[in-house]
Amino acid sequence: MAPVARGLAASYHVVEPFQRGSGAERLTVARHVADLHEVISFYAAGSRPALLGSSWGAMLALAYAAAYPDSTGPLILVGCGTFDLVARSAMRKAIAERTDDGVRARLKYSDQLADADERLRAFAEATASIYSYDPVTIPRDEEKVDARAQRETWDDMLRLQAEGIYPAAFATIKVPVLMVHGLFDPHPGRMILESLKPHLSQLEYRELDRCGHYPWLEKAATDSFFFLLREWLGRHLN
Repeated sequence: MAPVARGLAASYHVVEPFQRGSGAERLTVARHVADLHEVISFYAAGSRPALLGSSWGAMLALAYAAAYPDSTGPLILVGCGTFDLVARSAMRKAIAERTDDGVRARLKYSDQLADADERLRAFAEATASIYSYDPVTIPRDEEKVDARAQRETWDDMLRLQAEGIYPAAFATIKVPVLMVHGLFDPHPGRMILESLKPHLSQLEYRELDRCGHYPWLEKAATDSFFFLLREWLGRHLN
C-alpha cells in the first residue's frame, strides 16, 4: 500500500499502519480492530479520519467502522474481499480459468517448499498474473510474509461470516462508503456489492476498466484510480 500512501500524501496526512504478526496470541478480526483503534487514537484523536483498505484491508475497514462508528470517517474499499460462499465460488472459478501451464508449474514448485512463509510468498508470486491486467514494474522491497498470521486472521473472518455477524454488523455504518473494483479482478465485484448493499444503502460502486486487484499498479488504471480517490475524498472529507 506504500504507493497509495505516497500518491495521496501531497493532499492528505496519510498513515499506513502495519498489522500485528503471529505470536503467542491467536490473531482474530477483533484483535486487528483493536490495534487499528490504537493507531487512530494516537494519530487522529478527536477526528474521524477516512479509512482506505485494499482486499482484506477493505474488510478490516468495514469491521472497524462497525465497531467504532464514532471514530470513523468515509471508507474506501479497494478490491474488497468476499462475504459469502457464492462470491468465493465465483472467485475460485475465475482463478481456475486463468491458471495456465506456467502458473501450474510455479504452483507445483511453491507446494514443495517446507517453510510456510516462503511457500505463501512463492504462491503469491506464482499467481500474480491472475490478479493483474497489465501491471507496471516497480522496484519493491522484500516484504515480510507471515503465513500463520494470514491463516489465523482469515479463519476468524470466515467464522464471523458463518455465524452471520458479517456483513450484517455493517448496518451500523452511516458514513459514506466507496467501493472501487477492477473489472479484471477475480474477486467478483458486483456480487460482493450485492452482498454488502442490503447493509450499506449508501454504498457507491465504481469499476475500473483494464484493471485487476491492485489499481495503483495497473498501467491503464493508475491515473484514473488516484483521480477518483482525490475527487471522492474531496467531496466527503470535512
